[in-house]
Amino acid sequence: MYKRHTSTKYTKGKMHTNRLAREKSPYLLQHQHNPVDWYPWGEEAFARARAEDKPIFLSIGYSTCHWCHVMERESFESEAVAARMNEGFINIKVDREERPDVDQIYMAFVQATTGGGGWPMSVFLTPELKPFFGGTYFPPEDRHGRRGFGSLLEFISKTWRERRADLAKSGDSVVRALQQQAADAPRPELLDRASLRAGFEVFRKSFDRKHSGFGGAPKFPRPSVLRFLLRWYARAPVDADAGHMVVATLGDMARGGIHDHLGGGFHRYSVDAEWHVPHFEKMLYDEAQLAVAYLECSRIFSEPGVVEVARGIFRYVLRDLCDAQTGAFFSAEDADSLAADGTKKEGAFYVFTRRAIEELLGEPAANIFCRYYAIEDDGNADDPHGELTGQNVLHRVGSLEATAKEAGKSLDEMDKLLADSRDKLLALRNTRPRPHLDDKVLVAWNGLMISALAVGARMLADQELLAAAVRAATFITERLWKEGVLYRRYRDGDVAIPGYLDDYAMLAAGLIDLYEASFDLRWLLLAEQLSDKMIALFSDAEGGGFFTTSGADPSVLVRMKDDYDGAEPAGNSVAAVVLARLGAILDRGDFLRLANSAVRLVSSRIKETPHALPEMMVAFDLLLDGPTQIVIAGEKDAPDTRALLDALRAGYTPRAVLLLADAATRATLGPRLRHLKEMVSVEGKATAYVCQGWACERPTTNPADLLKLAAPRLDK
Repeated sequence: MYKRHTSTKYTKGKMHTNRLAREKSPYLLQHQHNPVDWYPWGEEAFARARAEDKPIFLSIGYSTCHWCHVMERESFESEAVAARMNEGFINIKVDREERPDVDQIYMAFVQATTGGGGWPMSVFLTPELKPFFGGTYFPPEDRHGRRGFGSLLEFISKTWRERRADLAKSGDSVVRALQQQAADAPRPELLDRASLRAGFEVFRKSFDRKHSGFGGAPKFPRPSVLRFLLRWYARAPVDADAGHMVVATLGDMARGGIHDHLGGGFHRYSVDAEWHVPHFEKMLYDEAQLAVAYLECSRIFSEPGVVEVARGIFRYVLRDLCDAQTGAFFSAEDADSLAADGTKKEGAFYVFTRRAIEELLGEPAANIFCRYYAIEDDGNADDPHGELTGQNVLHRVGSLEATAKEAGKSLDEMDKLLADSRDKLLALRNTRPRPHLDDKVLVAWNGLMISALAVGARMLADQELLAAAVRAATFITERLWKEGVLYRRYRDGDVAIPGYLDDYAMLAAGLIDLYEASFDLRWLLLAEQLSDKMIALFSDAEGGGFFTTSGADPSVLVRMKDDYDGAEPAGNSVAAVVLARLGAILDRGDFLRLANSAVRLVSSRIKETPHALPEMMVAFDLLLDGPTQIVIAGEKDAPDTRALLDALRAGYTPRAVLLLADAATRATLGPRLRHLKEMVSVEGKATAYVCQGWACERPTTNPADLLKLAAPRLDK
């Protein structure tokens, strides 16, 4: 049972339990013992706000958010602050990862009124859920000319008492503006090859020639940018900078501290421009997208170590983010963990002093390891909060060859010494308290990971990766796809929250990749079912594109459309790619029209700010000349069929879609895809048909010829 708090019942040091104890979200559960009388988002809280005519304080964050933890320690755990909150407000906590629809609306308000956004997000609402004041993190007291949270509560309470009507009017106008913004469809612009080139030029101008990546500090990976640049380079290799930017960025990230050199995978972002000191949280969606970026890069450029970085990501995810019971994937690991002094510090799990390394490895291994990974006596990790003073973040500054030469060792000897040293340090690290694990399973992010594993299985001919993708996809589709409804979240046996656009789109994308890796027809047919349902729930027949939400929840005041490919690609962008691919594979003209509609919806934005929509430019690149359709007539396990598939696996064919016309596929899809009757084996051999718009090249049984036909068409 939860304990309801009132301002008269607080005793310093007493353990409290509030309504959030009944929730499944790890973020909400982190706040279950705050003295704040928290509610989850829902009618219980709304009804009390209306009945008592109190404003709502809405706090939005996620369980691995560093500044969310800081604001909790400073304000939400304070008896005095909680008393003010409970006296004057109805207080609601929202996990932005579970409820991106709620987050999207109020983030739009905060960005419009303050010029920025982030988490924790702090918004004050009328009882009708209309925002009238917002921001992000607030310190506990007034500081450096910035209003503290305590005085902010007093200010809002006073304003509510004295100018209630003005705040209500402000909230009404905000909602009308958001609704108008969502309804306004910008005039479509004509997109062509020049539009893709213009996008490339924008990224070229923002590229950091010294440290790679785009922009300055803090520096984020944004894998969608790398996906777009690889496709542009494949289309126009004359623009060599497109390839250089990808190779340099992936290489510097792999060498930098943003890469976990011991455990594999990548941290969220770098706080500096050099990829050196990371913000240490790890997110499933970053791991999935970066694995694909490294694998795709390996198919164009023979850079050493690129494939091994991708394998390291997979090892990390399957070891530390995979639910052993279900095969599905957890969401994230926190940046903070307990340090040796018993306090929580960012990065405590990951960093080392030079002395600790020397004591563990001994001489001469410690000297060699410290030279290779730039370990310093006084630490190499400067951070603005001083939590990493004296500590080192592993990052490579030299080459293996140079370090081996200095140490008088062969490359094989050096490689073994470093590998043994990493194993020892990893074993030591694993004795430390681990960061908090956000163990909820989100369908959208699992879709990205299924896609990555399937791409890895196909490119690397790795059956273990394929088995992991199949296991996760089986769990998601059997447990969270119920009677034609996809649910977003699973945790601790509980399935909840009807899915959003990104859940449908990203899972469908993962299942298409899983089909192309396994040729199990059920995944292709499930992707089609999900896409049909996605269209029914989210498509905008009048304005084009897709809404983020279905509109079924009345507490979500505005149906918005996501038009920014950030850390995660926008649902509209992924939906466009999915429908373009399925439309070509299954001859669904309606899918292709809707894919074009989604691109057309944001065409003016692509013209004006192409850097905002790299994944949508991937969709447009796919649609510009139409996907390259490859049908292979043959049986899945026959050697001649495998030879054709192996040829495709070795190349980079980003605009190709693949259908295996074996006996099972002909029996299931033959009545729908009449062209399959004409696509038969030649002289009893597995035969490939390569088509665009169903204008087909001469069929071939030769793997080398197939790869040439499937390669990207170059710009003239």
